[in-house]
Amino acid sequence: MVSPGAAGPIPSGSGSAGPIPSGIVLLTDRRVARMPLTELVAAAAPDWVVLRERDLPAAQRRELADRLRAVLPPGRLIVAGPDPLGGDAVHLAERDPTVAAGLVGRSCHAAPLLSTEDYVTLSPIFTTASKPGYGPALGPGRAAELVAAGRSARGGAVPWLALGGIDSPEKVAECLAAGASGVAVMGAVMRSADPAATVARLRAAAAVTR
Repeated sequence: MVSPGAAGPIPSGSGSAGPIPSGIVLLTDRRVARMPLTELVAAAAPDWVVLRERDLPAAQRRELADRLRAVLPPGRLIVAGPDPLGGDAVHLAERDPTVAAGLVGRSCHAAPLLSTEDYVTLSPIFTTASKPGYGPALGPGRAAELVAAGRSARGGAVPWLALGGIDSPEKVAECLAAGASGVAVMGAVMRSADPAATVARLRAAAAVTR
């Protein structure tokens, strides 16, 4: 079992049963990963993982989810899409209908208008190599403005993760200084020859900023 990272979770202000994702949140992409996903996640030891891989057959994706849970602290795997694959945490696309789960996140690209979601990702914050031409980049300041303009049916601030082009400690620090609960990263870690060192560099920036 991998121990939690240094950048711990913040308390949920929206009534979810557990913590809100924070620190370094790793999104998976097996097509660009330089090693098998389970091996990479175990080595990198991010604070949270969002399992994507939505093109996999259901049984294979469920098996992958089980393997990832085995190398993560309890409750730290979030599954993209409405099916938590045996867990209790999902991350929905912008147009997905809301589902009941212990932890629900949603992808947003404008001011979030939420019902029962616990957090959002805002993207793209910076230009990203993983999705060339995707944008325009919001920048951390504009992302913070969108969150401030958003609404949550539960009231209070909407916790948000910065996503897109976050590949350096400086960018991590900039996002957290703008109010992000954490940063969601994919290509910088998936493509890394040393994912543990990459996550450690990013996490160090998060710890200093906090």
